[in-house]
Amino acid sequence: MARRVAIIGGGLAGITSAIALRDAGVEVTLLESRPWLGGAASSFTRDEIVIDTGQHVFLRCCSYYQELLARLGVTGSVTIQDRFDVTVLSPEAGPARLRRSSLPSPLHLSRALLSYPLLSLAERAKVGRAALAFRLADPRSPGLDNHRLGAWLARRGQDEGARRRLWDLFIVSALNIDGDEASVPLAATVIKTALLGRNDAADIGIATVPLGQLHSAAPADLLARIGADVRYGARVASVGRLEGGGFRVVLTEGRTGSYSAAEGFAVDEASGAEASSIITDAVIMAVPSGQAARLGATAGLSEAAAWDRLGSSPIVNVHVIYDRPVTSLPFVAAVDSPVQWVFDKTMQAGVRAGQYLAVSLSAADRYVDMPTAALRELFLPALEQLFPAAADAGIIDFFVTRERRATFRQEPGSGSLRPGAATSVPGLALAGSWTDTGWPDTMEGAVRSGQNAAQVLIRELSSLPSPSRTAGLDPARTGAS
Repeated sequence: MARRVAIIGGGLAGITSAIALRDAGVEVTLLESRPWLGGAASSFTRDEIVIDTGQHVFLRCCSYYQELLARLGVTGSVTIQDRFDVTVLSPEAGPARLRRSSLPSPLHLSRALLSYPLLSLAERAKVGRAALAFRLADPRSPGLDNHRLGAWLARRGQDEGARRRLWDLFIVSALNIDGDEASVPLAATVIKTALLGRNDAADIGIATVPLGQLHSAAPADLLARIGADVRYGARVASVGRLEGGGFRVVLTEGRTGSYSAAEGFAVDEASGAEASSIITDAVIMAVPSGQAARLGATAGLSEAAAWDRLGSSPIVNVHVIYDRPVTSLPFVAAVDSPVQWVFDKTMQAGVRAGQYLAVSLSAADRYVDMPTAALRELFLPALEQLFPAAADAGIIDFFVTRERRATFRQEPGSGSLRPGAATSVPGLALAGSWTDTGWPDTMEGAVRSGQNAAQVLIRELSSLPSPSRTAGLDPARTGAS
């Protein structure tokens, strides 16, 4: 009997697991509650403009993510800088630039840091001390997990100015938490891998098309070609273990169906009734930590309760469409401003006139419940301070998107709470960027987690007992004869 795995969650982790399992000859049913794939890294349409759910970038060192793009056939839909190059704007000073040289690491950033005008001469002189400490730090050291980054950097000569105008540029966006409150091991991973690794590791990659084309349409096409069964609108209520091996995945009341870019969401009427459970040999829970904790409890996983303690951090995106261009830069960072990062999304979104800027606000606890009118009052003047041409531009549209649980809360102590892909129940595995991948909660971490979970089940499936029933939809629960 062919083995079957049910994957709960169609984000990057679930997609990656599905591809890897199909490559190994395993039958796959991918269950996604939304009518599209891609999770938190997809797109939606607003007034004929395509809006990304978040302003996601990747770095050249994100090798697993780039391998996924290649498998999906969309490498030509992203672009990577020739060399790391970021313009940093401040309303209190002129523009600054952080650009690497062709020198080997760690010398490739030395000139940029030594001449970085947003730090004082004394602050620049001490940057090397913190960089060396990051380079020597072992992210897997248990004692390091309990340290807060702000205090750790302060002990290494980094004052408030250096932390806000340099280290926060990388840490806040990468870890989605206030820089002073961040996990030292995860911050060290970011700095060691991206800035102190290969000299080209931090070169920034961005999509040249909406994320939905990369992470929803392309995976849907590939999964269909390789024979994966993708079920949209499938909300999972519980995961139960069966006597003799295997699992029953119970769906909540509601319709399941299929989705294509051409036809949209279609209700599945093939069985004559709405499916309410699936029988399968193994399960991957590729969902956020809180949801995994609840589903894990239904499967009798004693360790599941700890996952909910990882918490969550929000991201808010402020979207402004001007009636004319206000900047020629594809993206910029900002300091001494409520603005953090700004991306020109005009081309990707299909805006035909004017310019569409998206402001990405990580660690957005202070903004996530702020009314749109208040955010408009705060961020339009802030953008005018950074881009003077915006003061004379008209506003075609202003709106806000909020990701309340964008990432797990990457704070001290979180490392000990992140589980591996394997669980205490054979045949039940975890995926998701919140699991212990060795990476922060990023697209790269999500893809790595999907590979980890697939490899765990490929090993375990060979030794699991064969259940004495047919894998697939449970006829007793669907009304089929």
